[in-house]
Amino acid sequence: MKFIVSSGTLLKYIQSLSGVLSSNTTLPILENFLFEFDQKQLILTASDLETTMTAKLPLEKIEGDGKVALPAKLLIDTLKTFAEQPLTFEINDQNFATEIISDSGKYKLAGQNGAEFPKAPQLDGTSKVEIDAITLSSAINKTIFATGNDELRRIMSGVLFELNKSDVTFVATDAHKLVKHTRSDIKSTKAAQLVLPKKPLNLMKNILASNDTTVILEFNEANAHFTFDNFSLMCRLIDGKYPNYDAVIPKENPFKLTVDRTSLLNSIKRVSIFSNKTTHQVRFKVNGSELSISAEDVDFQNEANERLTCQYQGEDMEIGFNSRFLLEMLQNVTTDQVNIEMSAPNRAGIILPSEKLDKDEDLLMLVMPVMLNAN
Repeated sequence: MKFIVSSGTLLKYIQSLSGVLSSNTTLPILENFLFEFDQKQLILTASDLETTMTAKLPLEKIEGDGKVALPAKLLIDTLKTFAEQPLTFEINDQNFATEIISDSGKYKLAGQNGAEFPKAPQLDGTSKVEIDAITLSSAINKTIFATGNDELRRIMSGVLFELNKSDVTFVATDAHKLVKHTRSDIKSTKAAQLVLPKKPLNLMKNILASNDTTVILEFNEANAHFTFDNFSLMCRLIDGKYPNYDAVIPKENPFKLTVDRTSLLNSIKRVSIFSNKTTHQVRFKVNGSELSISAEDVDFQNEANERLTCQYQGEDMEIGFNSRFLLEMLQNVTTDQVNIEMSAPNRAGIILPSEKLDKDEDLLMLVMPVMLNAN
């Protein structure tokens, strides 16, 4: 087997797939990329058994057909060193030894029989949804940071895709923070709840962010299959019932604070440097049209305080939040101002965009308070 490929193009494709590779796989062949030759295209695959990602790379010249598994790390490290140039790959059909020929030299690496590479599962009884790539990338960005890392509550380590005939809602929570992101421009013929693991979502969002294409999502009860441009991604769904997220969103929030998002974000960034390194607590004190943001670390006698002008309806109050959670949320809101709705110092705060920039989008973020230190 023999083919000629641009060094830069091949590197770009295999780097997109490399995030699938696992460092502690029990199957040594999964430390390789699978190369398959199909007429005028090269099909590249990476898998960790849970997630399988494939890319199709059209080529001008391919001789022979078949498949070979080539060591991923060695290949990436080698390709990174080349200036843009055509590379010739020659693969021995008997022992899968592979030679890469560049402008300046030859490089030999041991390949393996591609037939031993695990096959992705075939999807039966699937339903299908079409999603704009940039919309999906944005939905992943706005939710994935709120997922949990607790192995005992694995269902909360993924993002819920709640599909309906009228809209699709993306939800993530770790019990301390929650994001609910609804798109009315995505519709499903079948109502379903899919919980997608973080790994495949992170892989996709990086590729989709600047991709003006349509993503086709096919799913059944066990797996989801995404197809877009020259890429295909298959992943196993997280099994289990997602918590009733609506039940934890407080419906009565009489105290409403409106503040400039960028000013609030920068203020929390500065003040939180002085916060306790375990709790990351910042204190909000709202009094009339003034928001005071403060933090202290008693152990090291560090403290900081800033004041911002705001609009506020409600009683004066003090409430504490984890600054890291607030920063993640504020970085994923795109409006100039944000609304923060509260009811009591021991009840969750709700962060909302101050206006609707996209008629098809609704975004709600919830953050649990932390107990205030005594002054």
